[in-house]
Amino acid sequence: MLGRLQLIFDWSEVWALLIPLLILIYKREQPVFLKPVIVYLWIALVLNLAADIIGDFRSHFPHWLNSNNILYNIHSLVRFACFFYFFRLLGKNFKAALDQIINLSALIFIVFNFIFIESFSNPHHLSGNLLAAEAYVLLVYCMQYYLIKLKADNAEMNKGKDFWIVTGLSIYVVINFFVFLFYVPMLVQNPNLADNMWNVHNLAYITLCIFIAKALHAPA
Repeated sequence: MLGRLQLIFDWSEVWALLIPLLILIYKREQPVFLKPVIVYLWIALVLNLAADIIGDFRSHFPHWLNSNNILYNIHSLVRFACFFYFFRLLGKNFKAALDQIINLSALIFIVFNFIFIESFSNPHHLSGNLLAAEAYVLLVYCMQYYLIKLKADNAEMNKGKDFWIVTGLSIYVVINFFVFLFYVPMLVQNPNLADNMWNVHNLAYITLCIFIAKALHAPA
């Protein structure tokens, strides 16, 4: 019984995405700033489905398809690009020079990381540095969003579609920054604990998808 529940939980990266996508079927008309999030949902569904299929049925695939780690790395880049564009569409406050410096620094770190520290296609583990850097930069954007709203003294802050997206994303990146940061060392030292840590990631991912569904369902 526990094994079946764990299997369902392991596939949460796939079925959790269906929650907002089902809402989208009935709520197709969405603001322009949500388009990158919707694009992310569809791309993430394809990547996560492929990753879980490879993870559970790797023995049926050729040797070069035995690892799904590169898909998680691609997913990280896609998620960052889509949510970065989402924040840009929210307004000019997210186009400041500081944001350009943050993005350039993140890009330099990622290039340096994959040249000198990690391999993008490492078959043994995903890139904890990439995912941690992504979580950190997105968290900076989330905090900037809340500061902008507070300065505007917006009494309706907690009712907009953008609020639900940013809140769900904030929960996801706050929880997973440390998961991503320590996942690879933990995978080497204690694989069982690393698996449990990834359960925390899956729970946060389900939460993110629920908040995105709430945003899609909320009135414009």
